[in-house]
Amino acid sequence: MEHKLTLKKQRTKKQWIGFSLITATVIALYLWTFIGIDIRWTRVFSERSIDNFSRVIPQLFSPDWSAFGKVMELMWQTLQMAYTGTLLAAILAIPFGFFAASNMVKSKLLNTFSKWLLDAIRAFPELVLALMFVAAIGPSPFAGVLAIAIGSIGMLGKLYCEVIESIDMNVVEALEANGANKLQVLFYGIIPQIIPEFLSYAIYRFEIDVRASTILGIIGAGGIGTLITIATQNRNWDEVGMILVVIVVVVTIIDTLSAMIRKRIV
Repeated sequence: MEHKLTLKKQRTKKQWIGFSLITATVIALYLWTFIGIDIRWTRVFSERSIDNFSRVIPQLFSPDWSAFGKVMELMWQTLQMAYTGTLLAAILAIPFGFFAASNMVKSKLLNTFSKWLLDAIRAFPELVLALMFVAAIGPSPFAGVLAIAIGSIGMLGKLYCEVIESIDMNVVEALEANGANKLQVLFYGIIPQIIPEFLSYAIYRFEIDVRASTILGIIGAGGIGTLITIATQNRNWDEVGMILVVIVVVVTIIDTLSAMIRKRIV
């Protein structure tokens, strides 16, 4: 009995030491971060900053409803950008997913290369891609569509690969054993297993791309982000408030609807 109590005390002491070390490390990281970014608290709480907050914040919470029609028109353009970009990505990511899946392509070299390529695509944020396309083809919603499409391929390709690798290979082997050719195996053994999750991930990515599209217009890729840039430059904070209201409502509706659709699909 005493031996058990001793072991329990030792375990409790080790847990306490571990917790203390983790807490000290987290605190040290926070302190290092705050010291490194050089926050000037005197400037943050200066009279000018407080005056700006007291002037801007009330206007943000008093949206300009006369701008509602213009905001909705550009919000619709943003949704079109997100939908087109996601649709392109959802289609183009399919071959990447199959090439990266080890149970579909037996070449380890091709698997590794495909996964590295997907990793490389995911490394580029949509903003960087949009800057490149705006510089290449000029400021337009098409630049935003291309940025969203390419940026989404990386994530969807990886998710598609994981879905393909988790399918029931017994179904595929049974079809092959009964003389089915490659096309029949694909249409009757693989696609029925992967389509529901593919659609679910594509819809989820559309949610993310709607949020991303609202930002891309700030750098000239079209959509409601362009209006945000114009409104902030002209100090029309009540119009910015109207834009924020529309973005929050539209994104919330899309999130709710997509969650309902994904629940029915999967």
